[in-house]
Amino acid sequence: MPNCKLTAQSLSEWFATPQGGYVLAREQAYFDRTVSDIFGYNAVQLGLPEHDFLRSSRIPLRFSAGNQAGNAVRLCCTELPFDSASLDLVLIPHVFEFSEQPHQILREVERVLMPEGSLIISGFNPRSLWGLRKTLGGVHRALGCKQGYPWNGHFISLPRLKDWLALLGLEVVGGRFAAYAPPFRQAKWLERHAFMEAAGDRWWAVSGGVYFLHAVKRVHGMRLIKPQWNEGLVKRLLPVAPKLNNKITQRNGHGE
Repeated sequence: MPNCKLTAQSLSEWFATPQGGYVLAREQAYFDRTVSDIFGYNAVQLGLPEHDFLRSSRIPLRFSAGNQAGNAVRLCCTELPFDSASLDLVLIPHVFEFSEQPHQILREVERVLMPEGSLIISGFNPRSLWGLRKTLGGVHRALGCKQGYPWNGHFISLPRLKDWLALLGLEVVGGRFAAYAPPFRQAKWLERHAFMEAAGDRWWAVSGGVYFLHAVKRVHGMRLIKPQWNEGLVKRLLPVAPKLNNKITQRNGHGE
């Protein structure tokens, strides 16, 4: 049996490592900047209750929900116990990668969102150095080593996720990439490659280790279009109707 290194047993545990902290800092910065401009009455963060990604939101009712201890509401993400069209903002930080039913979670989120409500997703980008690190992890599995977080998750590509959103009427209105440095374990190597953040946004923007998507639920209204009748044409085509009306009026006038 090979000598396997200790691996993180949860995503929050991984965020406490230098590697995870590098990603967490960039995610917190994006969420802080984005949620501050979204208004409404109710906002929920699914998962990761240890990290308050809603802290900069001005929405009065904010809470975390999920099946882990520490959430304000304990629930199963595939069956959200909220009324339809009741939430103005839903945050999904790295939930899809570690769920067996990401499509069902997204359907439930679409159901509980208000019309014009916002959904913000963060995910690991499989088309990046971080995605390559996950692929190379298959070698460790072949040697009998257990993959820890986040490498044991199922990284969902951005085009695929956009297709899911479009099918549910969720329009992507914003987003970005982050974490361009290679997934080094040590903080000093991550710091030495900090210059790659600015360079990545400019030269290889779609290759960040994580991506963010901001989508809005669009509900198209229906307006009845009434036909504009040509009264002259109607009278020529239906000459009998006025005569019948006159006869009925005359009979009513004579008391019949």
